Amino acid sequence: MTTVPYIPPRTALFLPASNPRAIEKARGLAAEMIVLDLEDSVRDEDKACAREAAVAAAAEGFGGRLVAIRVNGEDHECHADDVAAVAASAADFLVVPKVETAALAARVAAAGKPVLAMIETPAGLLAAPAIAAVPGVAGLIAGVNDLRATLGVPADSGRAGIGYALQAIVLAARAAGVWALDGVYNALEDEAGLAEDCAAGRLIGFDGKTLIHPNQIAVAARAFGPSEVEIADAEALVAAATGGAERFRGRMIEAMHVDQARALLARGGRG
Repeated sequence: MTTVPYIPPRTALFLPASNPRAIEKARGLAAEMIVLDLEDSVRDEDKACAREAAVAAAAEGFGGRLVAIRVNGEDHECHADDVAAVAASAADFLVVPKVETAALAARVAAAGKPVLAMIETPAGLLAAPAIAAVPGVAGLIAGVNDLRATLGVPADSGRAGIGYALQAIVLAARAAGVWALDGVYNALEDEAGLAEDCAAGRLIGFDGKTLIHPNQIAVAARAFGPSEVEIADAEALVAAATGGAERFRGRMIEAMHVDQARALLARGGRG
């Protein structure tokens, strides 16, 4: 089991490392994690320059926010160079796409940087418990677009066709004690749809949401952060608990509920 010395991010914004304007803009955004992408959003001819830009951006930092870099997949010619560069960088995490085996996760983790493994295929889904349990793996990310494609689910089907897959990712992460981050939402102008998607993700246990546009940050942050009502209830529960099983506001609580309340307060900055 990997011990992650950070509270999971509610919002993790992907942006192409080949786009200096996007990187500069991200320094003023409220996303709790910035994910500099070397993979899908970068053309092959720009990969090497994007790698250098990502390393430089991580070194400069994003105002104390978490920084991750997504490398190219193991079947890409840039993979080894990407992993070596990210491992030596100031980034907090190394994101690996299309992880299908614990062996791949272990090999990348051996480079020395905490790994966020993307689960994007049926093989990755079936191996998710083993992948999450690899020492050095800090979390799993649901790659919803590739999951739909590889499972043969229509691209516009929402969460319905991948519901089991998403729950399995959360289950694997929880069994290993690591993060679980929900996949992206593609409809950039559908705020109501995004809010519904985020609410569904939180309901099954995801810690936060991966995003592809700055306009999605506020909606996801609200959905995955505790409400004022939840915070007030958690504060009251912690204050009232005296140990063992006892009655609180008409329900039974025990040590587990106190721990949950304290975790919620920490996530809301009240702990």
